[in-house]
Amino acid sequence: MEKTIVTTGKTIDLAIESALSQLGLDRDSVSVQVLAQAKAGFLGIGAQPAKVQVTYEAPDPEPEAPKVALSSASRSKPKAKPVPEKKPEAPKPEAPKPEAPKPEAPKPEAPKAEAPKAPKKPERRPEPRKEAAPKEPKVYAPAEPGSVEEKIEVFLKGLLEHMGSDAVPHARRTEDNTYSVEFTGSDLGYLIGRRGDTLDALQHLANYAVGRNVEGHIRINVDAEDYRAKREDSLRRYARKKAQQVLKARRRTTLEPMNAYERHVIHAALQDMENITTHSTGTEPNRRVVIEYVR
Repeated sequence: MEKTIVTTGKTIDLAIESALSQLGLDRDSVSVQVLAQAKAGFLGIGAQPAKVQVTYEAPDPEPEAPKVALSSASRSKPKAKPVPEKKPEAPKPEAPKPEAPKPEAPKPEAPKAEAPKAPKKPERRPEPRKEAAPKEPKVYAPAEPGSVEEKIEVFLKGLLEHMGSDAVPHARRTEDNTYSVEFTGSDLGYLIGRRGDTLDALQHLANYAVGRNVEGHIRINVDAEDYRAKREDSLRRYARKKAQQVLKARRRTTLEPMNAYERHVIHAALQDMENITTHSTGTEPNRRVVIEYVR
């Protein structure tokens, strides 16, 4: 059974966190709909908080056992009158009972030969677990002077220095016009951002800045700590979970706003699922995926 809760906060993120703390759920277990954006007002006048509606799945209440009502006949039935006790009669003399024959002593039985017991199997001792070998660090080949890989690394290195990050970008060519960039270093979570927002911004800037200075059209994919692969796996599990809820309730649900790449992952994960169809609605950056039940 789906339930909703409406919360407010200075920002949309704070309003969502307030709802999650009240429900004791994580972000992937709920759907969020923005009801009102936060307004700063003029000099504090007319300021309004952000308002969101959070939808979550609650267990169905157990049916109560029906109470048995007493009939009017049973309530109005008069009590039975007490029966007067009978006086005990004098005991009659009983005839002597014949003595029962004494049982004969049982004859001793011959001892039975016991079957030989099977020998106990030796207990198996658990084998010691093999510890996984530590992963060897990746080795990155240096970019050739004047290559597209070098231009990508130089641009991103300068951008990271302005951000105060000591991460190092490593670019390599994966296809004809596609280049993959992986960051190494400490505090990479800062470069990933909330749900990959910072990674998406760095990727967009790299495609725009480097793409203007090279011939032909190129595509640059930026990643750190395999975040893209982990995010895809999380989105597929989230999509299947929401689709099962739609099949159970036989009603559609709208997911939270996602970028074009994440929406594509959701559509691909559910395209072969029976009685389920998906489509996108809204405009960027609030475009969402709708999961709908079909017969």
